[in-house]
Amino acid sequence: MSAPRRPTDPSGLERYYVLTGGRSGPGGSAAGLDVATLVVSRSGPVPGLQHEHEEIVRRCREPLSVAELGAHLGLPFNILAVLLSDLLDAGRVEARNPVPAHVAGRGPDLALLEEVLSGLERL
Repeated sequence: MSAPRRPTDPSGLERYYVLTGGRSGPGGSAAGLDVATLVVSRSGPVPGLQHEHEEIVRRCREPLSVAELGAHLGLPFNILAVLLSDLLDAGRVEARNPVPAHVAGRGPDLALLEEVLSGLERL
């Protein structure tokens, strides 16, 4: 006689609950994360890291946006933000906000914007 089969969670919510330790959102230093925030590792993976934390550290050797990281790992933003919060608090990764175009000396291309406006007016 075989043991009863345990129902599986097709939504993945059980997995996310375990990954985040039941937390639903980031706190502390990760509260300001958005999809355009760049993440870069400050050190290599160390023994004892949770698999997902280790994967984040490994993938972020070069700066990677939160959106790209989420796509690579197949994780929703809020789950990834909790994991990044852990790594930020431990000093394993660094979060950098992208430099806005107007600060970098590259404002919007006015000629292109005027052409778009002109095209919209002709519609």
